[in-house]
Amino acid sequence: MFTMIHSSSVFGVEGKGISVEVDIANGLPQVNVVGLPDPAVRESVERVRAAIKNSGFQFPMERITVNLAPADLRKEGTAFDLAIAAGILTASGQLDAMPFAGTLLIGELSLNGAVRPVTGVLAMLEEARRVGITRVLLPLQNREEAEWISGMELFALTHLSELKDSAHAKAVWEKLSQARTERRIFEREGPAWNDGGPPSQGPSMGYNQGRTAADPEDYMDIVGQHQGKRAMLIAAAGNHNLLLCGPPGTGKTMMIRRLPGILPPLDEADALEVTKIYSVAGKLLANSGGLMKTPPFRSPHHSISTGGLIGGGSIPKPGEVTLAHRGVLYLDELPEFPRSVLELLRQPLEDRVVSIARARATVCFPAAILLAASYNPCPCGYHGHEYGDKRCTCSAAAISRYRAKLSGPLLDRIDLQLEIPRPQSLDRSQDKTHTSTAELRKLVLAARVRQRERNAAYGVSCNSELSGKSLRQAAWLKPQAARLLEDAFQALGISMRAYDRLLKLARTIADLEDSISVEEMHVAEAIQYRRLDMA
Repeated sequence: MFTMIHSSSVFGVEGKGISVEVDIANGLPQVNVVGLPDPAVRESVERVRAAIKNSGFQFPMERITVNLAPADLRKEGTAFDLAIAAGILTASGQLDAMPFAGTLLIGELSLNGAVRPVTGVLAMLEEARRVGITRVLLPLQNREEAEWISGMELFALTHLSELKDSAHAKAVWEKLSQARTERRIFEREGPAWNDGGPPSQGPSMGYNQGRTAADPEDYMDIVGQHQGKRAMLIAAAGNHNLLLCGPPGTGKTMMIRRLPGILPPLDEADALEVTKIYSVAGKLLANSGGLMKTPPFRSPHHSISTGGLIGGGSIPKPGEVTLAHRGVLYLDELPEFPRSVLELLRQPLEDRVVSIARARATVCFPAAILLAASYNPCPCGYHGHEYGDKRCTCSAAAISRYRAKLSGPLLDRIDLQLEIPRPQSLDRSQDKTHTSTAELRKLVLAARVRQRERNAAYGVSCNSELSGKSLRQAAWLKPQAARLLEDAFQALGISMRAYDRLLKLARTIADLEDSISVEEMHVAEAIQYRRLDMA
């Protein structure tokens, strides 16, 4: 007897519909799984066999053929277990096939018949909805995640034995549907965005003013570094890439780690996209049930491989660049990364996607990131920043090799580049830069609103995404500002790419000042943030 069950797999970060076809015929008892299955799929035979026996069913002692169609697409993972079990049970007549018609089945089976959660549920359900499937039978642990896909009728399953009374299929499916809760309304709230509450009372000079319990790490923790905080503000306002250079212990890492706290919250579309990526990568199960409303922050170690950073594998999986989509990718001690790894960042920084080509297919991963990086001026860290008994011990050749890791084309793609000097004093009474995370966040949100309203006509939201004609139209350069930018292009020898990035940077600075046009002072400030690649 033949039966067909709808299931799904993940290819890249997108779902792919898979038909699980089961045929039971006379012959020696054996099970063959065909359709380019990987080892995890082939091993599902033994999981399914034990799960069926331990759930009160009989495993057919006949010749069973399981085909995963389309047969030319390689299948991986454990999400087919439930569909294979249902296919065997319906083909052998132990379950009624009618309830499974037009229903997507995904889930892993344990040997005792328990249904375990799987990764990539959001991507699978999006694809199922696109092709017209509106009923889903899935593990109970994946239910809350699945509820964010509207228009789907969800049935949560905890054990294969719950399908045993299939003679009364309608009653069984109604019982399963009772586990479903209503899809929650998306709310822009969360710890990182709570500005409410009165300011706490702290020491003099307002060190703790404006801090809330929601901001455990605040820019008020950083002494001085006015220009560095200003750079963080501009980077967050326009989603500009950022590079900090300075001796150890000056606050580079502290400032960058606080950057997500001043970024705008993700809207529903972006939150769904980011959550789908983390679901596919298997990093959502520990916190399933809620969308990722705040921008992600990824900080890989400098020993990371090319596949770990960009993504890869025989069946490509997302890397750190994609996991930082719509958020921040922080590379600490940038020259310590292999140059071959750093050069792979060129395409995602320019195109905002990562394309990985393999023999069977090419996969595109989203990579709209804000790149934040930091490094020391030399291997020992004190070149040009000697103080006290701290002296640079590096040779000129060592410094040259160290800095050679950062190529010109890579630096060309980083908008803000500045040095972070050592603070002159730790006396907070002399510090004039008591700017809190909450205050910076308000400035960023106001600037983003102005950008969104102006750039909507160009199909982008942030100034960093402007290009070509749309950039020229959105910039609105005053004559004096245009002359200054032209003089900088001639005198500093910057590239056309750097010229455009200076223009985007000046546009963001103008937005922070609530200026309709880009004026000379905005261009002048933008130019001073490109000092490292002009040195």
